[in-house]
Amino acid sequence: MTYQRWTLRTENTSYTVRLSPDGPWVELDAWGPLGVEDGPSALDWSRRTHFITPADAAPAEYLPYGTRPFTGSELVASSPDGDRGSWWEFDHAEAEETALRFAFRDEQLGLRTVLHYETVPGTDVILRWAEFTATRELRLERLDSAAVNIPITGVARLTYLTGQWSQEFQRTQLDLPRGTFTIGSLQGVPGHAYAPWLALQDADGPAAYGIALAWPGNWHMTAEAEPGGSVRVRAGRVPHEGAVLLAPGETLATPRLACAFSPEGLDGLSRVWHRYERHLTGERLQRPRKVLYNSWEATGFDVEAAGQLELAKTAADIGAELFVVDDGWFTGRADDTAGLGDWWPDPAAFPQGFDQFIADVRALGLDFGLWIEPESVSPGSRLHAEHPEWVYRIEGRPGRLVRNQLLLDLGRTDVQDFVIGTLDRLLGTYDIGYLKWDMNRPPTERGRPGAGRVDLDAEHVAGYLRVLDHLRSAHPDVTVEGCAGGGGRIEHTTIARTDVVWPSDNTAPLDRLRIQHGFLHAHAPHVMSSWVTDAPGVFDPRPRSLAFRFVNAMCGVLGIGADLRAWTPEQRAEAAGWIARYKEVRDVIHHGEARLLGAPDEPSCGVQYDAGDRTVVAALSTGRLDGAPLVPGRPARLRLRGLEPAARYRDTATGTSYGGAHLLHHGLPFAWSADHDADLVVLLRE
Repeated sequence: MTYQRWTLRTENTSYTVRLSPDGPWVELDAWGPLGVEDGPSALDWSRRTHFITPADAAPAEYLPYGTRPFTGSELVASSPDGDRGSWWEFDHAEAEETALRFAFRDEQLGLRTVLHYETVPGTDVILRWAEFTATRELRLERLDSAAVNIPITGVARLTYLTGQWSQEFQRTQLDLPRGTFTIGSLQGVPGHAYAPWLALQDADGPAAYGIALAWPGNWHMTAEAEPGGSVRVRAGRVPHEGAVLLAPGETLATPRLACAFSPEGLDGLSRVWHRYERHLTGERLQRPRKVLYNSWEATGFDVEAAGQLELAKTAADIGAELFVVDDGWFTGRADDTAGLGDWWPDPAAFPQGFDQFIADVRALGLDFGLWIEPESVSPGSRLHAEHPEWVYRIEGRPGRLVRNQLLLDLGRTDVQDFVIGTLDRLLGTYDIGYLKWDMNRPPTERGRPGAGRVDLDAEHVAGYLRVLDHLRSAHPDVTVEGCAGGGGRIEHTTIARTDVVWPSDNTAPLDRLRIQHGFLHAHAPHVMSSWVTDAPGVFDPRPRSLAFRFVNAMCGVLGIGADLRAWTPEQRAEAAGWIARYKEVRDVIHHGEARLLGAPDEPSCGVQYDAGDRTVVAALSTGRLDGAPLVPGRPARLRLRGLEPAARYRDTATGTSYGGAHLLHHGLPFAWSADHDADLVVLLRE
């Protein structure tokens, strides 16, 4: 059978689609390594159906309910007279070297749909989205970004990232021989329970396919293992109101869905995502991420200039480059029951003035940063008294407090203008080089009385992105950290507009190791803020050394959040040594290719970073430290990957030289003990 086909090529992969001979839709022909399209499609099928339509069985890239009535559709549209469904016709295709567009029309319904495909330069990522234009009023109950067909031949193995507050990014796996699997969030942000990221493989094969949705609001991903062995994933935003209304002449675009492939399994797929996020960061990647000290865990809400300066001096002495004052710096903020919205430095906490306090911090050689939660407001604040209409609310219903606060309706232009004005005032008045944007509650009574036809989730997202875009353009030198009660809002639109993100409020060493292991499957080291603190384990209370805490935190962007006043001179000296070592290799960690070595469930695990002639290995012992290994015993080993077998690699600390084949086959040795549970090894290719 002859098809009309189009192929998009990335650095290492190709993606081929075709017009179906069975109906007006585009379907996947091939996806995988370059050249995979050269041969009969692995997704061809018998075209025999019983009790379903050909559209239900086809590897369709996008279909409306109506044309595809039974096995999951990406678009559910209806007209004011109640007709539900679309039976569109193919209009035309537009092909470029790096982009494809397919247009469909349904004249009776009054809808034009364009499916978009676009490659991302320097990566193996293809972006997909849909665009709808109405010629009369329409109701869109479902408006997914894409359907992704996964060309596997056996049982589908799904890898996804689960959790809760303080336990985000737990790597979880599920085999799906048949049936439907769904993850998502209705919390107005991606949430802590699931990340908008999914990987799929043959259960017995190494190659991995992945998707990630760029949307900081409500979302879903639904994988369906269908009759005949096909696996298809639908993904997109979820309207808060249950549907979006399109007016005549109005055009709406869905969020971008990033699609990726690697023949090297989940580890290789992680590097595809890392390269993509380096692309999203752009030229800001070249700015070194400074070693941060944040005073929150040391002082909590008890913020006053003298105590903060004492911490800042100690932080500077051990090598920190940035001092961040967290929650508690503004008027009325003695605890979490008041103050949000009144973003003015507390004169009682800074009797010499906030500008003088910042100058004193900077005199220590430190940059200065500040925490803010611009989307939230306390009920007793001046802001709420002046503008009670700015919060989400439903007429006649009580507004519930979460963490003793309410949420501003950032979809309103006047609220956006207030937030932009607040940030401009703070950043224009004071010498602030770092801003931590937090969000500690989801919307509950989500309404806007008297607003009429609204799309509250999308409007909040648009407001959030407008403010971030303003920050980037008006204050380009300010480093921005994204946070939402930990890792509650981490996805590609946020990563593209911030410099680092905060994966979790849990900084305990073994807990954090597991969080970071999952995080690095989906996100790059240069965006992963990680602190050394005194926190005991929440989910894994086994003690770990200061060295372990530092090596673990050095796997991303190093920060310190401990109460340094309680540290001994010996601990401070050790910390200074680790910070100095980190500064020598952070360019490799942030710019290099990362490989995950082992997993937190294994006795030893780590992360390997390669850039040029240098290889950095962050190695961590997660097993027993009570005298093991038993006599006679031998060192634990981490097998490295991606090295040249014939090359030699020298440990810059010990001078030991290894053959590449030795490190690949046997691994790098580590003699763990109660006093030695972590190490940072730098190898130089000779």
